[in-house]
Amino acid sequence: MSKAAKRATIYFDPDLHRALRLKAASADRSLSEIVNEAVSQALLEDQEDLAAFVQRAAEPNLSYQQFLDELKSFGKI
Repeated sequence: MSKAAKRATIYFDPDLHRALRLKAASADRSLSEIVNEAVSQALLEDQEDLAAFVQRAAEPNLSYQQFLDELKSFGKI
């Protein structure tokens, strides 16, 4: 963990906390390392999702009925 790390109090569900402690122990890592990695991954996924939204913004909208009609025309339904 970096010297600039910030401390926060987080309240976990007891079962989730136990699972995290067991995972940390079995991986020989700290609970903080595991939580930081999970939060970083979640934020990265959010960033990827937002980028995909921007890339797809110009795509035409397709109504539900149009989508069903397309599926039927391709023999999917």
